[in-house]
Amino acid sequence: MEIGDFQAPSPMQESENAVSESSKNSSEGSAEPFGSSGRPTVIARKKPIVVIVIGMAGSGKTTLMHRLVAHVQTARKRGYVLNLDPAVTSLPYTANIDIRDTVNYKNVMKEYHLGPNGGILTSLNLFATKFDEVVNLVERREGELDYVLVDTPGQIEIFTWSASGSIITEAFASTFPTVVCYVVDTPRSLSPVTFMSNMLYACGILYKTRLPLLLAFNKVDVAQHQFALEWMDDFEAFQAAVENDSSYSSGLSRSLCLVLDEFYRNLRNVGVSAVTGVGMVDFFAKLDESGTEYMQTYWVELERRRAEKELRDTERQQANLAALQRDLAESNGQKVVLSTTRQMEERNTEEEEVEEEEEEEEEYSENDLDEEESTEMFREMGGRL
Repeated sequence: MEIGDFQAPSPMQESENAVSESSKNSSEGSAEPFGSSGRPTVIARKKPIVVIVIGMAGSGKTTLMHRLVAHVQTARKRGYVLNLDPAVTSLPYTANIDIRDTVNYKNVMKEYHLGPNGGILTSLNLFATKFDEVVNLVERREGELDYVLVDTPGQIEIFTWSASGSIITEAFASTFPTVVCYVVDTPRSLSPVTFMSNMLYACGILYKTRLPLLLAFNKVDVAQHQFALEWMDDFEAFQAAVENDSSYSSGLSRSLCLVLDEFYRNLRNVGVSAVTGVGMVDFFAKLDESGTEYMQTYWVELERRRAEKELRDTERQQANLAALQRDLAESNGQKVVLSTTRQMEERNTEEEEVEEEEEEEEEYSENDLDEEESTEMFREMGGRL
């Protein structure tokens, strides 16, 4: 598909072979209100939990995504799968909505003269312009779904810190309970410095998205993640491990372990294996807990911000209406310029005319001065001759 033919995915483009939806008899009853008795009912019916899977390159993110899709199918849950990686050549699972059906990654690189990372970012930006239609597609089937699994580009920074990534995350978070799953490569995190790098990135994602964060320590079939749990619970154990590391960045890791101590307390974590399927039951249990936390905390905060925005908009409209009524009363039926932009343009035009007149006067004075100096010079030369 050419770039100029960019369109949002239609229902006809959705693959019906992605995740089994055979268990239609699952409970779909209305959700109970969360929180204290003073809080209003959050939703009238159960909504699917959106899981945005993020991970460093090589952490096994796509393989874990395949395992999650398979587990949802095996557990007779109802899932919906989105692929947001335009550069992937093949997927081990079938996606209901695939960005590659809408944006041609290679054509984007050719059209805009971009490299691989720039092509991925631009493709994601193009897709984000129509993402409201993607959300609408999911909303139409929300009563039939339990989970919405979202796979992201392998270049983690492209999705995490880009405007398109924020648009996609906020579009989901404003409609559904949304959880960010950060995949950690457990064998590589045996190094205290690498572990701290992962924790810093996870901390940045948490405060960037302001959504529940679930740490998935992948590849526990290769290396168990108990060491990471110990480092998160006991900073002295982490410091002892850093002492054995003589690298340049070990000093920074040592000083940051106390800073992130409070951050660890608010994290859910689980050890999983994308290859063997170990930890899948625990993963989805923690995922459901995060969804409940979203409805109890994050949704309430979102509603509060919405109410504040509506209040500001109402106050702004009332102030503009009062100013209009005041201007009409002062004009007594005469012509009134309502546009402040027009008034500023007229004022700027007047100022520019004054500046031009001053510049012309300066030029004339300089020319007169030059003529006087030239005349005096010729007089002196004539007297000498």
